[in-house]
Amino acid sequence: MNIEQFEQSIRTLFPKELLEEFNDDFGFTHKADKVIAKVGYSTNLSLEVIEQAKSKGVDLLITHHDAWDFIYGLREACVQKLKEYEMSHFWIHGPLDFVEFGTCTSLMNKIGVDRIEQYSYYEGGEFPGIGEFEEPIDFNHLTERIRSKLNEPVRAWRNNDNQVKRVGMLTGAGHSSAIIKLALDEGCDTYITGEATLYTIQYAQFTGVNLLVGSHTFTEIYGVESLANKVRKLNEGIEIIRIEEAHFELNHS
Repeated sequence: MNIEQFEQSIRTLFPKELLEEFNDDFGFTHKADKVIAKVGYSTNLSLEVIEQAKSKGVDLLITHHDAWDFIYGLREACVQKLKEYEMSHFWIHGPLDFVEFGTCTSLMNKIGVDRIEQYSYYEGGEFPGIGEFEEPIDFNHLTERIRSKLNEPVRAWRNNDNQVKRVGMLTGAGHSSAIIKLALDEGCDTYITGEATLYTIQYAQFTGVNLLVGSHTFTEIYGVESLANKVRKLNEGIEIIRIEEAHFELNHS
């Protein structure tokens, strides 16, 4: 696969309207002029991720996030290292959050939600994914299932006595009380996201909706994995590999 074939894959996988809506929320940090045999993927771009990708012989790195501008100096350092290693890097944020196979849908599938009624989408604002279990599931059971899939100590607030039937979800920074309200309006008894503030926790307690909070990084990794797998299906012969990141967001030591 070359860069042009990869770019065609992105145009094939994502609706044109979605790419136009988020035209400044995806793209290349660096393009290297080489054949792409191995694709690495992770949620974040960092120097640690680049070094690990280099050690595994990655030609193209796909991430959900670019290096944030407010982590001052990081993007410039990453670009310098990508150039040094002749490694391409492509990031795709908004479109991957709001495509049918994206971050939210991928995590729902991973934790065994039986029926996805609505995937997360953008229409003047963010809307959560909505899913249901065919048979109600114990809250503690669901908590342990998510902890197992994310391999991290998910925080849990049980705010009602019922079994879990209908869940709302917005991965990553889906902590706004306005988004939780949208899930409540759809009849959800449980809300799942990747960050929480004081207001997230208070609103969930006030309204009686269960709250499950993993990390921003690991609630979104399965969306990037879904994208990498789809790119592989469109381009026979390439290898994909997950670049492991530390669970640094939940390190309380």
